[in-house]
Amino acid sequence: MIARSPHEPHRVATPLELFFDLVFVVAIAQAAAGLHHAIGEAHALDGLVGYLMVFFAIWWAWMNFTWFASAYDSDDTPYRVLVFVQITGALIMAAGVPDMFEHQAPNVATLAGYIVMRLALVTQWLRAAAADAERRTTALRYAGGVAVAQVAWVAAGVAAVWSGPVFLMLVALELAVPAWAERAGATTWHPHHIAERYGLLVVIVLGESILASTLAVQAALKSGETVIALAPIISGALLIAFSMWWVYFDRPAHGLLTSLRKALTWGYGHYVIFAAVAAVGAGIAVSVDQVTGHGQVSARAAGFAVAIPVALYLVCLWALHSRSDNPRTRALGPVTAVLVMAAPLTSQPVLVVGLLLVAMLTVNLLGLPRRTSKRTRSAARRPPRNPTGQAGDWDRD
Repeated sequence: MIARSPHEPHRVATPLELFFDLVFVVAIAQAAAGLHHAIGEAHALDGLVGYLMVFFAIWWAWMNFTWFASAYDSDDTPYRVLVFVQITGALIMAAGVPDMFEHQAPNVATLAGYIVMRLALVTQWLRAAAADAERRTTALRYAGGVAVAQVAWVAAGVAAVWSGPVFLMLVALELAVPAWAERAGATTWHPHHIAERYGLLVVIVLGESILASTLAVQAALKSGETVIALAPIISGALLIAFSMWWVYFDRPAHGLLTSLRKALTWGYGHYVIFAAVAAVGAGIAVSVDQVTGHGQVSARAAGFAVAIPVALYLVCLWALHSRSDNPRTRALGPVTAVLVMAAPLTSQPVLVVGLLLVAMLTVNLLGLPRRTSKRTRSAARRPPRNPTGQAGDWDRD
């Protein structure tokens, strides 16, 4: 298991990575469905807590695999088998998601599935430690840190001491492992590959949101509703999905990953982006339920179920991608987010949110000069400065 070069040309996602993503979307769909039903039954706060908890487990397992595979994708038989074990863990965890929403605490299935995924990764890191002498300390730190975190999760489950503070402490422990491990020597993750992998998951989760919205509309039509009654929601949902895709891929992301600190900030910040995208689908389904009389929430509450995740998406994406953009347009994200939060005060909040996003994109397109100047294009073609975050980058950036 030899480390791959961070400057390898034409590095793209592998079929196994794509398969891994598709299976993980099953768990994401379960989480979004749980959020949809909780909001629709007027238990939004409880549903949000459960959603954020289970989404962390999904996102963190996916993220750790993605960065490991960027540095050590050997694609041999043991590697493939261990990835299949991780996929199996994701499916086990997905099976326990509905019960987790009901009891507001990890259950046997979600905890077992998470641990299966994580222990498979420990084995991968041990293989890397045995093969890559230059980064052996880093690999052993990863393996040891992940293993200790799993012991802590199991201990909390056995002792039944789940609470908000306990969960956050365990999350902090997990998040600290990469920063601690990489200080011993940076792994050779590939900026272009990482940016592509994150972008692919955004596309897949957007597709899951569209599917959730479509199923909600189908159920409404079967119950006797007309397309005309649902037209504003359908139109708004499409505009939202199209706009969210556009704004994410409006600039290449690999040029942002120029140091370990920036890479961790960018990678961790995508928790909000992924969770928000999936939550938009749940919110649209809630809006359909409200219009058809199948939900127990007001029209305003249903509107906020869409507006809040869209606003979070815009603000987080602005913070990660757009703060250094053209001065004429770089404030569009936060300004649009504020306007989006006012959309539930209107009679058609989903449609209004969609129109606001289209207006934002239109203004951005007209706000010349844009990022596609000759100088920027040239910089985008050049490999990022010291992309592996070697010694000095952490403190300098």
